[in-house]
Amino acid sequence: MRSMVASVVVLGGGGHSKVLISQLKKLDWDILGYTDEQDRGLLLEVPYLGDDSVLPDLLRSHPACSAMIGIGKTDASPARAGLQREIRALGFDSPIVVSPQAMVNEDVELGAGTAVFDGAVVNSGTVAGTACILNTNSTLEHDCRLGDNVHIAPGATVSGTVTIGDDCMIGAGSTVIQDVTICAGSLVGAGSVVVASIEKPGVYAGNPARRIR
Repeated sequence: MRSMVASVVVLGGGGHSKVLISQLKKLDWDILGYTDEQDRGLLLEVPYLGDDSVLPDLLRSHPACSAMIGIGKTDASPARAGLQREIRALGFDSPIVVSPQAMVNEDVELGAGTAVFDGAVVNSGTVAGTACILNTNSTLEHDCRLGDNVHIAPGATVSGTVTIGDDCMIGAGSTVIQDVTICAGSLVGAGSVVVASIEKPGVYAGNPARRIR
C-alpha cells in the first residue's frame, strides 16, 4: 500500500529501523532521514537528522512529510502507542507500509503506522489497529481483530477469529489457536502455544501457555 505522500522520516535508528527503511526503499518512498538520541551515521544510506526535537522544524520545511516509528517492540508496553499519538499531534500522517513480498488479501483493514514485513500473510476479514508490527513470515488468519500497537513477531501464527488487545506482543514462532481472545497488555513468549483465552495481563509462556508473571 502506498500513500500519496512521497516523503517520510523514520523515528529510531536501531535494527527495527533498518528493516523498516529497507521496506520503504522497496516502495520508492523518499526517506528524508531518521531521528534518534544518538547519531548512528548513515543507516542504509539514510542520514541522521538529530533527535526528535527536530521534527516540528522538519514538518515546517516539508509540510507533506509523513513519519513512521522505526522503534521495535519486545514487550507489552504502550510506549510506541504514545509515540504514535505524539507524532500525530505534531501534524504528521503515518503511512501503512506493506512489503511487496507480503501477502495482504482482500477485505483487510490496517491502521495508520502499521507495517507488514517480508513473507507475512494477512488473510481476509482481519482488522489491525494503529502502529502494529506484522513481522517477517508471521501469519494472521481470517477475521482476526488486533488493537493498537500489537507486535506479531517473526514466524508467529495467529489462527482465525482471534482477538488481540492493545499493546500485546506475540513472540517469535508462537501459535495462537482459533477463536481465543488475548487481553490488552499481554506478552506471549517465543514458541508458546495459546490454546485458551487470556483474560489477565501478564507474561505467558509454554505449551499450553500459562501465566509466569
